Amino acid sequence: MKIKAVMVGQPNVGKSSIINAISGARLHVGNFAGVTVEKKEVFIKKGDYDIEIVDLPGIYSLNAYTPEEKVAKRYLIHEDYDLIINVVDANVLQRNLILTLQLIDMRKKMILVVNMIDEVEEKGGHIDGQKLSKLLGIPVILTSAKEKKGVDKLVDEIINTYKLPKCGCNIYYNEKIEEEIENLTKILLKSPHFNTKEKARFYVIRLLENDEDIYKIVHDLPIFLELHEALSESIKRLKMEFDVDSVADLLADERAAIARSIVMQVAQLPRKETLTDKIDKILIHPIFGLPIFLFFMWALFQITFEVGSIPMDYIDAAFTNFADWLKHILPPGDINSVITDGVVPAVGSIIMFLPNILILFLGLNLLEQTGYMARAAFLMDGFLKKFGLQGKAFIPLVSGFGCTVPAYMAARTLKNPKDRLITMLILGFMNCSARLPVYVLFIAAFFPTASAGNILFIIYLTGAFLGLIVAKILRTLLFKGEPEPFVMEMPPYRFPSIKVLLMELYIKAKLFIKKAGTFIAGAAMIIWFLSNYPVNENLVNEYEKKMELVKDDSEKVRLHNELAAKNLENSYLGRFGKMIEPIFAPLGFDWRLSVATVSGLAAKEVVVSTLATLYAVGEADEKSSTLIAKLRQNVDFKAAIALIIIIMIYSPCIAAMSTFYAEVPQWAWRTFYTVYPNVLAWLLAFFAYNILAMMGY
Repeated sequence: MKIKAVMVGQPNVGKSSIINAISGARLHVGNFAGVTVEKKEVFIKKGDYDIEIVDLPGIYSLNAYTPEEKVAKRYLIHEDYDLIINVVDANVLQRNLILTLQLIDMRKKMILVVNMIDEVEEKGGHIDGQKLSKLLGIPVILTSAKEKKGVDKLVDEIINTYKLPKCGCNIYYNEKIEEEIENLTKILLKSPHFNTKEKARFYVIRLLENDEDIYKIVHDLPIFLELHEALSESIKRLKMEFDVDSVADLLADERAAIARSIVMQVAQLPRKETLTDKIDKILIHPIFGLPIFLFFMWALFQITFEVGSIPMDYIDAAFTNFADWLKHILPPGDINSVITDGVVPAVGSIIMFLPNILILFLGLNLLEQTGYMARAAFLMDGFLKKFGLQGKAFIPLVSGFGCTVPAYMAARTLKNPKDRLITMLILGFMNCSARLPVYVLFIAAFFPTASAGNILFIIYLTGAFLGLIVAKILRTLLFKGEPEPFVMEMPPYRFPSIKVLLMELYIKAKLFIKKAGTFIAGAAMIIWFLSNYPVNENLVNEYEKKMELVKDDSEKVRLHNELAAKNLENSYLGRFGKMIEPIFAPLGFDWRLSVATVSGLAAKEVVVSTLATLYAVGEADEKSSTLIAKLRQNVDFKAAIALIIIIMIYSPCIAAMSTFYAEVPQWAWRTFYTVYPNVLAWLLAFFAYNILAMMGY
């Protein structure tokens, strides 16, 4: 027999921890249909029962606001399932019970899981689960996912609750409110759309709270006119009776009063100063809080790039050896070349940065699970608001220094759609690690070695500062109004769960490889084709004859590289470079720099290898002295600075752009996002080039 349950709760109540603590469970991760919101499903076998638990995104209330909350609400209202598992945090039981009471309005079979009970008990507190169950009329389980206390009871309780004929919910509102609900419910039941009184009652409550989603559903019903008139009269009477401006506020106050009354009867919570309070005196201190946070972020970046760089050479060598092995295994020809020269190196260049990404995610997850992330967002809120951003925007902005792909995903944490979109539109200014090889190459070619570190720091700082300025302009011109007021759960400090950390890293790594690897592989095939066709057979034959006559190996290599450069110049990619050269000519670019710039749209690190091929130096990296010498010969200082500015500002890689398109469905914003950074990059590069020219460079 199959049982389908939905797990729902406010953010940071430990739903993921409970799922991971359930023994013998299989986890499946995907997305909800039609949206990019993550969906977790757990499958459990218990006796004759096959249990499926759908973990819904965190939701503060049914008055949904964020995309995640809307997905959760839509699922709760429209999907078929057998029961609800509502998870609450024992530390903030009263606040969490507000959502519980809204869920009870649905009159569905329901289980209340009071998680983190160990933290309350450690502080000398106590919650009476039996009394709480009696007051609410639903089963209550006290759990500690971290200590696996009470978690295994959940599976048995799911089966027991499923067997019940209906919910035994005991919660009702004020007599006057219930009277209006009853009258409106009778009208709704006249429609065949409502086959149960419980469903009609829930819809009436949502209509009294001015729920637009429910209003759209009943709008097309035959009884709508009668209902609409009766609803208006009910709202007027309730406003007059309770002297309120909004029935939604009235019901919210009712739930708050009920939750307060319940907690007073079932909970004994400690009043003394907690360890969290003591730590907060230091970490969110008005003077020392921000420097401490900046130190933590500096340390995280040091670890990300220092430790993450250790396996990079090994990964690079592994993919190189794999490509060489495939080259000898596969039959000679185009398929061999596209795989071994195009796809494998391109995918390898992305996988090479996976350690950096995982270390960054590990650090961010540690900050999140320990409870410090909420404090950091609080500390940054005042500074970022000056630029039209919200405090929580710093989370995706910080992620952007590692890779823009997960940074776009991290922007989901922003509640307000305007705040989220502004943040996503400036994430490209946060220099991802893929741009580092280009900067290292050009700094080595055009700046003294002693100042290389300072120049690199200035580039990163300039990019971030430009992003903040653009955010301010966007807020002023296109997104008028103040950022959403800062509201974030301040959970108590707690030790992270290793199992949850590893599971989150696995999920993030899987998504990163799937999204980035797929798009990079596709882009590599396109670039390979454009750079290898059409083939000039006469030119190839001419150079092969020259190489046969030469005995010196170094001369053969030079001729081979020269042939590669001429083939590339005559290829579709080379012709394209000549075609777009007039666009980049005002910046001092020749067709080679133009092609390299455009190739960077696939992946920024491709710029280095493209320049190496175009300048006929063969295999090269950002430390290649030969390529550095060629750049000094063919590119002047002004053009080098212009190219650095272009790389710093213009559109990120195809994988990142595709992720943005997946997150933002509106074509108007997709178009704006595609155009504006490239125009801005060209203009700033043009101004820098001409200012340097006037200065005599």
